[in-house]
Parts: sequence; C-alpha cells; structure tokens
Amino acid sequence: MRTLFLYLFVAAFFLSSSLTIAQERRGPRFAMQKKQENPDAPKSTYKYTEVFANGFYSNTGSPTRSASGKPGHDYWQNEADYNIAVTLDPSENKIFGTETITYTNNSHDSLEFLWLQLDQNLFEDSSRGNAIIPINGSRNGARGQSFDGGYKISSVSVTDGKGRRQKTTVVKYKVYETRMKVYLQKPLKAEGGEIKLNIGFSFTSPEYGSDRMGVLETKNGKLFTVAQWYPRMCVYDDLNGWNTLPYLGAGEFYLEYGDFNVDITAPSEHIVVCSGELLNPSDVYTAEQEKRWGAAEKSDETVFIRSADEVNSPDSRPESGTLTWKFRIENARDAAWASSSAFILDAARINLPSGEKSMAISAYPVESVGDKAWGRSTEYTKYSVEHYSEKWFEYPYPTAINVAGIVGGMEYPGVSFCSYKATEAGLWGVTDHEFGHNWFPMIVGSNERLYAWMDEGFNTFINVLSTMGFNEGEYYRGELDMHQQAQRLAQFEKFMGEMEPMISAPDNLKEMSLGMLGYQKPAAVLMLLRNSVLGEERFDEAFKEYVHRWAYKHPGPDDFFRTMENVSGEDLGWFWRSWILNNWKLDQAVTDVSYKKNFDKIYKAKITIKNMEKIPMPVEIEITTVSGLKIMKNLPVEVWKRNVEWSFMVDVSEEISSVIIDPYKKYPDVNSANNMWPVK
Repeated sequence: MRTLFLYLFVAAFFLSSSLTIAQERRGPRFAMQKKQENPDAPKSTYKYTEVFANGFYSNTGSPTRSASGKPGHDYWQNEADYNIAVTLDPSENKIFGTETITYTNNSHDSLEFLWLQLDQNLFEDSSRGNAIIPINGSRNGARGQSFDGGYKISSVSVTDGKGRRQKTTVVKYKVYETRMKVYLQKPLKAEGGEIKLNIGFSFTSPEYGSDRMGVLETKNGKLFTVAQWYPRMCVYDDLNGWNTLPYLGAGEFYLEYGDFNVDITAPSEHIVVCSGELLNPSDVYTAEQEKRWGAAEKSDETVFIRSADEVNSPDSRPESGTLTWKFRIENARDAAWASSSAFILDAARINLPSGEKSMAISAYPVESVGDKAWGRSTEYTKYSVEHYSEKWFEYPYPTAINVAGIVGGMEYPGVSFCSYKATEAGLWGVTDHEFGHNWFPMIVGSNERLYAWMDEGFNTFINVLSTMGFNEGEYYRGELDMHQQAQRLAQFEKFMGEMEPMISAPDNLKEMSLGMLGYQKPAAVLMLLRNSVLGEERFDEAFKEYVHRWAYKHPGPDDFFRTMENVSGEDLGWFWRSWILNNWKLDQAVTDVSYKKNFDKIYKAKITIKNMEKIPMPVEIEITTVSGLKIMKNLPVEVWKRNVEWSFMVDVSEEISSVIIDPYKKYPDVNSANNMWPVK
C-alpha cells in the first residue's frame, strides 16, 4: 500500500506539471490577465481555522439539558409562590407589609440556607450601585436622590410542617446590600422539600428608581409605579447553584416561577392595577364601572372605564377611606402594580388563537390624553399581544396593562410602565417593546442579569416583525429596518472603538454600549441569521420551537444555540463565535476583476473577493456590465471555510463596469469603501 501511494503521488505531481506547461504553451489568447500584487494593500486578519474550528460546545448534554437544546429528561427548577399584603402611604411614599414565600426545592441538593434579592437596597446611599454611577449621571440608580432608601426588614421566620404540626421559628439572616442570606435550622430537603418563609418589610419609594419604578406628580395627585417591591427568591439552578449577582441597576432580573396572591391597601380615591386578575371588582369599582368592564370584555374597540371628566368625581369611587385590592397571577416570575387617584382607565378585549380572551387595559393621567398619545394605548397593547400570541406562543395572563408614569419603559408579567409623555410612534414603540417582553423573559425565563441579548435583543427582533404588521405598517420606518440597523451597527463599531462582546453581562458594559449590544446588535444578528443564513421558514420554525421548549423554564445560551442548530439542521458554531462570543468585525472586499478571452473576445470574467476581517458571511454580489446588464451571484459561507481569498468565474460577453458586494446593505460591513470595484 505504501509503495502504491508513493507511485500515485509521483504520477499526480508530473501530470499536474505537464498540464501547467501545456497551458503555458497554448499562448496568451487563452491567458487570464495577471493580477499585480500591491505590497501596500491592507492585510487580512481572517483565520478560517479559528472561526470554523470544531468543538464549539465545551460541555456535552446532561440529564438536565439535552445536547439537542431541549430540557433534559431530569430537568428541574425550584418554585416560589408568594402571598403578599402591603399598604401604600402616599403622603410618605411608603410601602409596608408582609409576605409569605412558599419555596419548593426540586433540586437534587439539600439547602442549608436560602438567598433572596433585596432590590430596593440599590437606593441606599451606601450601595454599590450608587457608588458606581459616574459623575455625568446614569439612568440607573436614583438620579442623585438622597433619602432613607432601601428595605427595613422587621422580621424573618420560617414555618415548617403541615396542619397541627406546623411550627414557626424566627431565623438568623444577614443582609449584604441587595442580597439577604437566611440560615435554616435544618436543611431543606431535596426533590420536593417545602418551606414557608415569612418576612415583614417596608421601604420608601424613590421618585425615580433606576428607570424601573417611581413616583410622578400629576395635577390630580401622585402616580405610583411600583416594582422590585418585595424580597424575592434568588434562583437556584443546575448552571450556577445560587444566582447571587448583586443588583447594580443595569443588569435586570432572574426569578423563579410561581403563583402570586397580592393584596394592596390604598386610599379609596386611588385606582390600583396589578399583574394578573382582580378578584374583588365589586369591592373596588362602582356598579357603573363594573357594567363598563362587562362591555369592554366584549369589545374590540376601546371602552372607557373611568374617563378624564370623571377623574375628580367622588362618584367614580365606591367609598371613602381605604380599599384593599386583591389580585392573583399564576405561573409568573414576578408581579408589579401601580396606584393613583389620577388614573383614567380604558380597556378592550384581546382575542387569543385558542379562542381564549384576555383584556388590554390602559391607566394614565390627564396629562397623557389624546388621540396621538395614550388614547391609542389600548389599541397598541391589544395588537401587540395578539400578534405575538399568533406568531410565537399564546399569551398566558388574564390582563395586559399599560401604565403611564415616570418610567421611560419597563416590563413585568402582564403589566408595563411607559412614559406618560410618549406619543405616536414613540408610544407604539415603547408599548410594543415592553409587552414583547412578556415572551422574553417572562415566558422564556432567561437570566437577564447575565444575558441582556437573550431578552432585550430577542424582544427587539420580534418588535420589528410586529411593527411591520401593525396597521399596515403605520409606524414602520427606515430607522426600524434591519438593513438600516446593520449599517448603524457598522458605523458604531467603526467610529466608537472596540465594543465589548455581545455575550458580556450588562454590568460589564459601558453604559453607552448597552443600547447597541443589548438591543440593536442582537436584533440585527438574528435578522441576518433569518434572512441571509437560514431563511425565514427554517429560522421561524427553530425560533418558535425554542420558545415552546423553554416556556416557564430557565434556558442558557447553549440551550438557544443547540435548539437553533438541531431544528434548522445547520452547524452555526461559526455564527455564534463571530457575532455573540467575540467582538469581531465583518469586512468583505472585491479585490480584482480580470477576463478570459478567445481571439480577443471576452467570454468569461474572473472575480476575486477577500475576507479582510474575522467574520465570514455568505456573499451577495451584483455584477454590472458596460451595457447595463446586471448579474447577481450568491456564494455560501462555506467559501470561507478554508480560504481567505476566493475567485469565481462569470459568463460575460463584454467588460464589467462595476462589482458590488452586499448591494442592498444587509450586512454590518465596517469598510464599505472596498465593497465596490473599481474603487471610488
């Protein structure tokens, strides 16, 4: 065998040499024009062995997470159910009350202690989050407010056992800024162990709480948007154990799923809205308002529950003193609420694909009234929820509530806080974005504290498709187009210097980078994957499957990557490396055009392209001849699997006047000057 191999190798070598000599002897009429190497030409940094390397995944599948991207046969997650009762004191901006958390340990580990999040402690003067706010300010933190912020914990106890054997015991705890460690007297058993944690707490609301909550002064009273308002369980999972990263303001949240029963006592002149279903409408609305609610439940058009003219009318409230509002939301990871004497309230029916119904509701002050403003909020909310339900996964909650307040835009299960100043396209955009978050991360419960791109970015991507559809594209403009976003991304990378990798945690990003790396870049990247790599049909099938596989669960990046690959049938390691794991750039160039002639007549052109930067992508090329004939050439990404430079032949009968890579500017190419031949 060895001798035979040597003989074949020598024969092939001499055959190749003979063909080369023969071609040279045939004369210049068949010769290609020689390309002159320019020693000053830019050098490529592309390494195909790096981007297309084997072994993208550092771990194999496990019992909890399948190599296919599905939850594994032994997948588990813990559960946290909340019974919360609080009172709002508007005169002091204070909220106080108690909660009982029923915590179920479904893991295979016994737990000697529990970790909770105390997000309000961000607003203590001495918090880490306040300490890292730069002197030129930040949307995070409390905008320089100095007040008695943070939780006051009055009691912590645990209840063990059932029925007559129940025993409540005060337990030791320690607070470390935005986290609290509760020490258990005996370990919480694995695989179903249950404990009730009882906490008394209070806090004073900041006026502006990291653009997530706060208090707005209106002409008809204070408007409270209340979030991160109760001590919440940290997630214990199979990826990190306890997830205890502190809340610094930029990174958002990672929460367990459970059922919430929330009782809110507020002045009777207030209207309260909260995540989930109102259980006692007859106690808190007038008979006329209940009648209007009934009409709204049957209407696709907006129905007023309380109009602007009724805001200051005593007849619009059932009694004086205080009222307790009772709400319930199931299988949710959080709850938020709002309360004000200033609320106008309107609503309409949401039609879901299964035939079930939900309610679109808007609560806003008179400052936000108008057909170009919050008068269309319920219309926007209704369309957004119906669109995402049809496209990806059915909306699970009985209400979808849009609240106008001091917050620019923030999302919670079934309720969104949006700026009371927003109008027209701005109000549509923020409403659609915040309700889109019900899919990412409220239904698909990724870790926002670590991976903003998996909630903000995925949501921004689906927002583009929703905006294209709303009212025949009423607000769909060039600035929303992913081609335009791709070009903005290219310009941002070109002129703003080195950005962090997209996979970086929000707290590790410069604040100016978060909008690009958390929102725009991942949305543009998903659109590239959809339009230029997989195609719409394969992408949408895989993306929808990801939502369904991980609904009400905790996916990590690998679960997304593996699902997209397994469902689409494509190896996308090169794509994830290029766009998500590294801060690489894309730069494809046309480097040469030459001709092949027969008796001085052109019959072929040879076009040479080069990958100048580290990212490979499929290539779209528009070739125009001198008579105006246009030829489109599409090359797969595989041309870059073992090449830095690639040449191909095109049948032509005349000279070429121009060659353009990416003629429709779909890609964020950082150097458009070399996309065209001849160079201009």
